[in-house]
Amino acid sequence: MAAKKTVLTLFTSAGLLAATACTSSSNGDDAAPKPERLTSTTAPGTSEVDRVAWALPYGEPTTLDPAKIGDYSPQAVEANLCDTLTRMNADFSLSPGLARKVTWADDHTLVLDLRPGVTFWDGSTMTPADVIHSLERQRDPKTQALYGNYLTAVTSIKATGPHQVTLQTKGYDQTLPKALATSFGAVSQKAYTEKAGPAYGTAKGGLMCTGPFKLGSWKSGSGITLERNDAYWDTELKPKAKQVEFQFITNNNTLTSALLSGEVDGTYELPPSGATALARARNGEVHLGPSTQNVLLIPGNAESPASDRKLLDALSLIIDRDALIKNVFGGDATTLKSLVPPLTWRGDRAATQFDAAYAALPDVPKPDAEKARKLVAEARPVTRPLVAAIPAGDQRGLQTLTFIQAAAKKIGVDIEIKQLQPTEMSSLFYDPSVRKGLDLILTFGYVTMPDPASYVAESVTPRGIFNWTGYNNPEVTRLLDRARTSSDPAASADAYADAQALFTPTTPAVFLATTHERMFMNKRISGAPTSFAYMGMPWAAYLGGTAK
Repeated sequence: MAAKKTVLTLFTSAGLLAATACTSSSNGDDAAPKPERLTSTTAPGTSEVDRVAWALPYGEPTTLDPAKIGDYSPQAVEANLCDTLTRMNADFSLSPGLARKVTWADDHTLVLDLRPGVTFWDGSTMTPADVIHSLERQRDPKTQALYGNYLTAVTSIKATGPHQVTLQTKGYDQTLPKALATSFGAVSQKAYTEKAGPAYGTAKGGLMCTGPFKLGSWKSGSGITLERNDAYWDTELKPKAKQVEFQFITNNNTLTSALLSGEVDGTYELPPSGATALARARNGEVHLGPSTQNVLLIPGNAESPASDRKLLDALSLIIDRDALIKNVFGGDATTLKSLVPPLTWRGDRAATQFDAAYAALPDVPKPDAEKARKLVAEARPVTRPLVAAIPAGDQRGLQTLTFIQAAAKKIGVDIEIKQLQPTEMSSLFYDPSVRKGLDLILTFGYVTMPDPASYVAESVTPRGIFNWTGYNNPEVTRLLDRARTSSDPAASADAYADAQALFTPTTPAVFLATTHERMFMNKRISGAPTSFAYMGMPWAAYLGGTAK
């Protein structure tokens, strides 16, 4: 039995930026970022502002229900509405949220001590019943939740005091407290959620949460407006912006023009073409931050010739990653050795071990056409063009895949690019029928919490939702399970390192790059975090005016 331990403490990460730049540096000097270019935050805003206009370059969310969101636009909005039980920080470390303390009483008992006096937007008090319902509904198939697997080892969730909820588990699970910092750990009001039913989180059904902003209006096809929650429980994070208006701008040129004119104050996920045009903007600045995003080329199904590891290795050997980073990502990325970028474990107590294990992986290969051609000859015959999918309208994805297409042609592999509508592209991640007929999928993914083992498990274990080719290495599965269930951070890191050494050279994927977070912000405001952690934190609450 483990000794009682509080697993949620406030980590400090001095040297985060230098370490990030060091551990993720590119093999090519042209593509390697200068450490001083990456920052995690901007200077605090000092004055109130009536309105901030912010763009969503990936378009309108389909839902804001915390249990169902898993994409850029919905997470960028929802993070400011629904507080989580633990909170993500800009450096990807964790601190207390709606739970002031999270404690493993023993290996089977996780205790959440809730903050007293927290209220929902309608003024009602948050209770253990709201927390329990928010977690339990993710097990209900009717919810169609994305994150119910985090509760696999949980046998019961009960109120054990007026401000306490206790989770009984089959065993220790180091992922569980970390998951509480994601939308999985967001708390919605039980009564409101039950009344809204399947419409909860939609433009029609609305939301009822405790966050620094409340949902003011959602005009489908137009925009989403958030209004400041003046009764917000966290007085140290009371928003200075009275209103945040999200605009759905998916066209790169339109977005650039709106930012240059001041019609829109800022955006995350600024496209490379926009960054070039905005680099000398007088009314704002492009900010670069560390990120957990990964760019991968993945086979769509086990039947495709692209699932042959030799063919994937051939593609890996013909792609000049330094040129890709320079020409497509504008230098704002670094090469990637494995599935998970190093920022993922930056706030972990065993970060040094994770870094050493990542550094020990083989170097990213330099282009070698001769070796690539030999692997093509040894691989399963490719008698037709390989169909590769990207979202329609995604210029960054199209440029990346066009780059890969040209490289593959050098070794006799033809690639046909297929652009899918956004809803179809989103569905293919969870629906095998949509992936049928797709040989390769270019993904711009990301890790949502500081836990590499749980992310990787979804791709390399038999029941992983992103394991589309049936990859199965029992030793990898065993080691990842040990990483998840070990209460010793060092032992957990060692298990992950051993698993990483096995799955990195064998899992069916081509690791292309980890992109930096690219954000533009008008000079009239400041305070927004610049790291990719914005996806899991109430980032808009940090915004304020710069007027004196």
